[in-house]
Amino acid sequence: MLAEVVKEKEREQTGVHGTLDLSFRRGGDEPRTRLIVREQIPPLRVVRAFDGDDEMAVVHLHNISGGVLGGDQMHLTAQVEPGARAQITTTGSTRIYRHRDGYTNALQENQLSVGTGGLLEYLPDSLIPYADSRFRQTTRIDLAADAGLFYWEVLSPGRTAKGEEFAYDLLQLELEIVAEGRPIVIERLRWQPHLHNLRSPARLGEYTYYGVFYACRVGVTDDRWLALEQELNVEAQRLTCPGEAVWGVSTLPAHGLSVRVLSRNSRAITAGMLVFWQALKKSLYGRDAYPPRKVY
Repeated sequence: MLAEVVKEKEREQTGVHGTLDLSFRRGGDEPRTRLIVREQIPPLRVVRAFDGDDEMAVVHLHNISGGVLGGDQMHLTAQVEPGARAQITTTGSTRIYRHRDGYTNALQENQLSVGTGGLLEYLPDSLIPYADSRFRQTTRIDLAADAGLFYWEVLSPGRTAKGEEFAYDLLQLELEIVAEGRPIVIERLRWQPHLHNLRSPARLGEYTYYGVFYACRVGVTDDRWLALEQELNVEAQRLTCPGEAVWGVSTLPAHGLSVRVLSRNSRAITAGMLVFWQALKKSLYGRDAYPPRKVY
């Protein structure tokens, strides 16, 4: 029986294989970070880097096929070199289309790294899994000494306007953040609404949207992170409205903290994330946070 399952897997097809390999560099007397595209295979694409505030290079990730199809294999590599600063966002929500029979599950692999003294802001729009879709995303982020990271992920229940709330087959997200060789975040999320009711009190309960925000800067002391946790939990209580949105803040084992939210709409998440991001960037870098500018 096992041999038959293996053979069936071997017969499954993959869709397109999109690749982006990016590097961000700031050297010599250059005040701004510049983008180097090392490899670019459609449907993943970047057009150019824009000059952002805070001497950053701002890059918009495009998927020219309009979304991720069943069997598609997407690979993103981004290296922020020492002292460089980059903001990576998307042109819109990532749409995960219905699974295609005979194809493997859709896959997105992200490999990100930040060199000494560098800063990465990875701020994609929400992920929208369509009915009957199957999607797996793996993300690993390596941080060197004094490297900084602001990272968020927002999950939608699906195309709610079409009545597709939690109608997907599989949503699997895996995240690792490693600081100077030491894991500080290992997160595994696997949702299968047809097998496990996400509306149960032990899961999402009355809420439908989920968001997580990580803020890291390697070398910042534990005492300072604990103080920030206390300060931001006051803000979390202010933003919390039972039945609409619930926020919470907690420190990581070292070098950072996480903010989590359950909500009944995406607007509350977007507004709240900006509040926490602004406060943390001001505290950690003495600079304002600037929301991604969208291009199409």
